[in-house]
Order: sequence, then structure tokens, then C-alpha cells
Amino acid sequence: MRIWHQSFTVLDDVPHYRDALQRHLSAAAGSEHSVDLHGMRAGTYPSEYPGTHIKYAYLSGLHKDQFVEAALRAQDEGYDAYFIATIPDTAYEEVRSLVDIPVVALGQTSALMAAQLGRRVGIVNFIAELEPQLRRNMEVYGLDRIVGPIHQVERAFTDIMDAYADPGPLTEAFTVAARAAVADGADVIVPGEGPLNVFLADQGISRIDDVPVVDSMGTCVRVALLRAAQYREQGLVASRRGFFGEQPPRGLVDAARAFYGLDSPADS
Repeated sequence: MRIWHQSFTVLDDVPHYRDALQRHLSAAAGSEHSVDLHGMRAGTYPSEYPGTHIKYAYLSGLHKDQFVEAALRAQDEGYDAYFIATIPDTAYEEVRSLVDIPVVALGQTSALMAAQLGRRVGIVNFIAELEPQLRRNMEVYGLDRIVGPIHQVERAFTDIMDAYADPGPLTEAFTVAARAAVADGADVIVPGEGPLNVFLADQGISRIDDVPVVDSMGTCVRVALLRAAQYREQGLVASRRGFFGEQPPRGLVDAARAFYGLDSPADS
């Protein structure tokens, strides 16, 4: 099976992360499956750091179309599942209503799987401005009773990229933040953004003291494979009922995108 991974990052701007991500997700999928990495278009952000945009409601929303376009391409090109690999689950509801292939979202899936390991999920990330969006997402999913403290690692995006050469400081900063989340009631930890998750997995960190740390990215790949098998064998697709589920005809979608000057998947 083939999984389309979609990042909020311009992956070629961060080769250390890109390469570690490919190693990790390929290992999670196994040799009989493939995970193809896709990032945002070159020049999407004024710097290599997507946090310059992801923390603002309008700018983050403006980039949703890259996720929509990618999902349409993934289905057109015969991928078995589509993985939204950013914890705010960018364009999740829109994408799920447009394509029939399984759509797996990092934030939702991580919280759901973490809930099997403990009663109160703590999120540890490094973009503090994301917390309101994460809280609202969890409320929409009905997971707000499960997700508790959200704490930030006192490190920046560039520090995480540098940590592949010197892992000690970031490992210690994550441990401090995770213990603070535990002190606030968490008994299972979800690493927030993808770069932090992949770094921790690369370092073999799966527990802090007696609290499990979920490998969010690897978990989502395995869930995507499960969902892909259900789709292939049973035809299981998302609900098509109501405003957030009903699927518009593809011709209507393509015409609307053309009106707004958006590339069709075939042109990208």
C-alpha cells in the first residue's frame, strides 16, 4: 500500500528532519508498504520555519488549499491513504468530505491512540500559539475530556533541527516539559509537532519516568494502513451525511477551484 504524507513544512528546507522523517515512517510502514513524503511548496513561508504562519488563523487557513489539492492528487494517483501530518489537522474536515480514500489526521489520531494508554493525555509541543486551535479541535472531536495539560518545550524550531547533532539539550528540555504535564495530571504524553516527535523517536524515547510517550507519526502510519485495508476490503469510507460529510461532485469542485485560480491536481 502507498500512503501520501502531507507536511505543513517545506521539507527540502529542513533536510535533517526530512531524512529522519523518511527513515522513521518507512520503518513504521514496513518493507511491503511505502510512505511518500510531501511538503508545502517552496517559498510558502518567509522563512524555513512554518510557525511564522501556522500560529495565525488567517494565514494558516490560507494554506489549507495545498492540503486539499494534495488529497485530490493522492486519490487521483491511486494512493491508499492520506496522512495529514501536522498536529492542528489542517483542512481535515474539508479533505475528508472530498475524497473516499482514508484520511488520517495527526492530532485526532494521536489523542485517540494515547487514550488507550492512560486516562489523561498531555500534549508537549514547541509552538505555544497553537494551544487554542488544539483545544478547539479536541472539543469538535469530542476528545476535550481526554486531553488535559498542554505544555511547551522551551526550545525553538531551529533548536530541534540542531538537536540531531547534539541531542542532549532538547532531550532534557522535553523531559522537563513532560514532567510538568504529568504534574498537572497527564498520565500519557503526545509529542506535538512532527519534528519533535521524530526527534524523540529517533532517540528511542518512549517513556518519561513511568509515563508512556506516544510515537504520533509512527502510530498514524500504522492506523493509515489499517484504514486502507478496511477501505480496500470493505469499502469503508467516512460518513457522507450532513454539512461536514456530504461529498460534492468532483466536477463542481474542479469548477469552483478554477474560478478562484487554483491549480487542478493534474496541473500541479
